[in-house]
Amino acid sequence: MNMKHFALATTALVGGLMLANGASAQSTASQATEVDQVVVTASGQRAVSGLIAETAPKSKSSINQEYIDKQQAGQTILDTLNQTPGLSFTNSDAFGSSGGNVRLRGFDGNRISLTFDGIPLNDTGNYAIYTNQQLDGELISRASVNMGTTDVDSPTASAVGGTINYVTLIPTADFGGMARASVGSDNYRRVFGMLNSGEFGPFGTKAWVAGSYQKYDKFKGPGSLEKKQFNARIYQNLANGDFASLAFHYNENRNNNYRAVTLAEYRAFGEKLDFTETCTTRTLNTTAATITEAAPAIPGNCADFYGRQVNPSNTGNIRGQFLHHINDSLRITFDPSFQYTLADGGTQLGTMSETDGRVKGTSTVGKDLNGDGDTADTVAFFTPSVTNTRRYGVTSSLIWDINDSQRLRVAYTGDFGYHRQTGEYTTLNADGTTTNVFGGKDGHGEKVFGSDGSFLRGRDRLSKAFLNQVAFEYRGEYFDDKLTVVAGLRMPYFKRELNQFCYSQDGSSNVRCTTEAPNATLANGNVTFAGSSTQFIKPYQATKKYDDVLPNIGLNYRLADNQYLYGSYAEGLSAPRTDSLYTVKRLADGTVSNPGVQPETTQAFDIGYRYQTPDVVAQVALWTNKFQNRIVSAYDDTLGIFVDRNVGDAKGYGLDANASWRLEEYLSVFGSFSYNHSELKSNIPLNGQILPTKGKFLVETPEYTFGGGFDWNITEALRLSMDLKYTGERWSTDVNDEKTPAYTITNVSIRYDMPFAEKTYLQLNVKNLFDEDYFGNISSRNNAVTITGVQNGSAPTYAIGFPRTIQASITTRF
Repeated sequence: MNMKHFALATTALVGGLMLANGASAQSTASQATEVDQVVVTASGQRAVSGLIAETAPKSKSSINQEYIDKQQAGQTILDTLNQTPGLSFTNSDAFGSSGGNVRLRGFDGNRISLTFDGIPLNDTGNYAIYTNQQLDGELISRASVNMGTTDVDSPTASAVGGTINYVTLIPTADFGGMARASVGSDNYRRVFGMLNSGEFGPFGTKAWVAGSYQKYDKFKGPGSLEKKQFNARIYQNLANGDFASLAFHYNENRNNNYRAVTLAEYRAFGEKLDFTETCTTRTLNTTAATITEAAPAIPGNCADFYGRQVNPSNTGNIRGQFLHHINDSLRITFDPSFQYTLADGGTQLGTMSETDGRVKGTSTVGKDLNGDGDTADTVAFFTPSVTNTRRYGVTSSLIWDINDSQRLRVAYTGDFGYHRQTGEYTTLNADGTTTNVFGGKDGHGEKVFGSDGSFLRGRDRLSKAFLNQVAFEYRGEYFDDKLTVVAGLRMPYFKRELNQFCYSQDGSSNVRCTTEAPNATLANGNVTFAGSSTQFIKPYQATKKYDDVLPNIGLNYRLADNQYLYGSYAEGLSAPRTDSLYTVKRLADGTVSNPGVQPETTQAFDIGYRYQTPDVVAQVALWTNKFQNRIVSAYDDTLGIFVDRNVGDAKGYGLDANASWRLEEYLSVFGSFSYNHSELKSNIPLNGQILPTKGKFLVETPEYTFGGGFDWNITEALRLSMDLKYTGERWSTDVNDEKTPAYTITNVSIRYDMPFAEKTYLQLNVKNLFDEDYFGNISSRNNAVTITGVQNGSAPTYAIGFPRTIQASITTRF
């Protein structure tokens, strides 16, 4: 890998350190209490170049709409936040619709809480963050990152590594709107529109509605990415600063995947290797650097075909927010929500013999599945792993202002998710594409039925996730308001009800979903089916419960008018993910055991210094994180799947620094620097052997990152912005035997206000200006090479980073 023009890119830092910190939180209550604090204590202006000042007693960085607006139109907010110290985000393509991977101080996305107006967006099953399904940037008023800590009412069962939060725009009092059209590389096109109603009706109600459409081709290989989004919000101001709000969000993605490559494949075939354009079988010989293709022996059985590599999703939510003063010192907040998710992924390829027992079911005969008049064939189907979630939530707080300097808050959080996971077969078109991107889910006509009328499926299970949490928070100011103390106690109670409707082996992925009767029941209670000695556990139900008491405390001391010293301590809990809990074993006494893994717990310490004036916002922080029962995913040869397991303690420590400096009214610079040393303290047990991971660095986590840039108003109508992000080397295996080179991405934004059209401007954005070659997302593994006495290595795979990409937009406001 090379690093083109690295020296030139580095000069864009102009000696700065990076990002300002800001007041932004999750729930209505958190926003109300923290914004109050900033209004009282922040000196001078609250933002420099769109980067917000902060006095929260913890490490936190925030940006506002001014900063977001200069970024590329349609980009995910996670990419916009990538200048945050300690945050490392890799985008799968330049425009953001392919998703990406986030790391925060060594924590992966599953351990970071992502919230949208206070509601949790992490998957209820595996806690994953889907960065391509976020709110349009034009509608976000501010976004923030808590590095290493959560808010006291955080609605999460997994966040031990901090939070990423963003807040929706409030409708304006006056009628108006915005329209934006964009074009760019890879046949990119996007339109966005928003209309503000202004105040209407007898109570001064106000609202906005917005919609966007985006589509572009992949930057390598065949296929495209399409996204539709609709949003609305109605807002009612009430007396005494109270309000009520109701918002709606819907997002639809229809994407073709990019092919990830191993290091050997990259060296043999280069960065353009991707899926095939037609349905063929393909063999890659990395030693000879040759590729052979042939028609599949079973029509449609072509895993490397781009038409089978689809990633569709329909997501939506309804969010309510309410703040009411009971009296001058007592107020209540109430934030209800509902979320819906329908999405799939996985291999999406399955074959079935027309005389298979699953086809026969309770019958004794096979079935003609391909319509050729016999039952002698093996037929290919589209078999996605579909997840359908319905999620109900509420966050509520009672806030008591004891006096002018002390406040007490009692909070309740409820998060209830119904997580349905199916893999219903559906048929293929003649060209190998699917007749339904969600398989047979909710589409009776698309299901594939066997001889007895039952439908074929690759998995069938239901988990119910219940989070009930009570929290207390005290905030007080002492010594003439120089010292602010925030102390909290979070008490989550988490329960999962598991329902496995298929016969399963030890591993959750090895299942047999069928109506056929078992051939035999063994002495240990397991069953076998005709023609096979493979043992299966009967369908079962199980319940898992986790709870803890998690204290946190933060101190902020004003050394002088513009200087603050702060420190924080917080404990966190990450409950095991759904897939881990479906891993079961049959014990010697015949009972079914679900050993799972123990919850991961953490302690996070921060101490930092802030300097804030109207023209300078700066922060430096030292931090350390300690883990107990660290959960890692290791490949089990016996089960043939990745299984989560506890590996003991882990520890990380580092430094984050950031600053924003207005040199002149027309010129601002900003920059950041992070150092991260995070390592496992124990070896990983694997297949009765020991994987030597003790002392090894955490995967996918760069030891060094730095970034920065500038905003230069060249004239009253012309603005130039430039930023860069350096990402250091990242290990791709737990034993640290393969890693990626460091890389630097530089981005440029040029905006020109049209002289003949008020509030209308042209904007040009260039991502990866110097066309840097790099690896983006990593699919990490335990070990890449053979380790004697343990196992053969399984090669990590890498997403190829996107090339130089251009986008041009025209925006008008009225």
